[in-house]
Amino acid sequence: MSIGLIGTKIGMTREFMETGQSVPVTVIKVEKGRVLDIITQEKRGYNAVKIGFFKLKNSKLSKQMKGYFSKKNTEPKKILKEFRVKNIENFKEGNELGLEIFKDKKFIDVRSKTIGKGFAGVMKRWNFGGLRASHGVSVSHRSHGSTGQRQDPGKVFKGKKMAGHMGDKSRTMLNLEVIKSDIENNLIYIKGSIPGAKNTTVFLRESIKNISRKTIKEKHDAKIKATEAKKGKK
Repeated sequence: MSIGLIGTKIGMTREFMETGQSVPVTVIKVEKGRVLDIITQEKRGYNAVKIGFFKLKNSKLSKQMKGYFSKKNTEPKKILKEFRVKNIENFKEGNELGLEIFKDKKFIDVRSKTIGKGFAGVMKRWNFGGLRASHGVSVSHRSHGSTGQRQDPGKVFKGKKMAGHMGDKSRTMLNLEVIKSDIENNLIYIKGSIPGAKNTTVFLRESIKNISRKTIKEKHDAKIKATEAKKGKK
C-alpha cells in the first residue's frame, strides 16, 4: 500500500480543456496530513506510517488520546490512518504531507460513503419489478414476494434481497482521472462524480491497478500528431 490522503468533497463543476471540451469534475479539498508515528519491522512486524488528519479540539479527546498527542508534541487530530510502506527512511515524525504526493499521478482511487436514503423497499433498493397490477393482488403491488422455500431449510438465507436501509455504504471508485491539481489551495479536480454528498470525507490513494488508458490530454495530442502525419504524407 502507498501513502494516501484524506479530503472533503466540495461539489461538482466543469473544466474546459485546451481542445474546448467540457469535462465534468468533482472538486476535493485535501487536508494536509501530519506524520505522527513511524512503525518499524522490529516493533510490529511490518513497516508503516501513522498519519493524522483534521484538527480537533482538545476538549473532545479522551484521557488516553490527550496523553498520546502530548507525548508526540503535536496538535490533536480527528482521523488517524495507518499506511503500510516499503521504505520508512523517507518519513520523519512531524513531517506534513499534501497534494505533492500525487504530483505526477494520472489516475487515483477514491473511497467515500454513498448518500443515505433511509429505509427503502425492494423496488427502489434492488430494482424489483413488484407484483402484478391486476385483479387478485391486494395492497401488495410493491412487495418482494416469497423469501424462503419449505420446511427444509426452514429459514431465510443471509444476503437475501429485501427491504432495508439503503445507501450510507463505503464504496471505492478505481482509476479516476486527475484533471488538475491546485497545490496552493489544496484542491484536486477529478473527472466525473464520486459517491457521497457535499462535505463527505473522502479517502484518496494512488491507483492500485496498472493503467494503460490514455488521459484526455494524451488522446488530444495523439489525434493532433495523427492529423499532422496525414498532412505530411499528402
